[in-house]
Amino acid sequence: MDPITLIVGALVAGATSGALDEVKDTAAAGIKAAYAKLRALATTRVAGNPGAEVALAEIEADPDTWKAPLAAKLTQLDAGADANLVAAAKAFMELYDAVGARSGKYNVTIANSQGVQVGDHGIQINNF
Repeated sequence: MDPITLIVGALVAGATSGALDEVKDTAAAGIKAAYAKLRALATTRVAGNPGAEVALAEIEADPDTWKAPLAAKLTQLDAGADANLVAAAKAFMELYDAVGARSGKYNVTIANSQGVQVGDHGIQINNF
């Protein structure tokens, strides 16, 4: 998966209302800690960029609206090259969605492509 999609997907998963509260087993503390680390690294990465700071803050209130602006800002800030941030996003998703992680869901790499969509339940219209 491309790094920005992974980072934004992990932030959305962690920020989704009640998502972390639904985790009821002993792994809950680990998942919450992994999200806290991801969130802290993302906050550090966007620091000083008002638009990115707003997008990161608003992702919790309205993920559908703020997912694309956050992805654009993270791309602009070259967050995909931040190895610590990418590793934190991957670690969170491996804990949060262990079945998906085992199936390789978060190991997609796409280069030099058009009209590609990564993720679940998406709708795409291409005009080339």
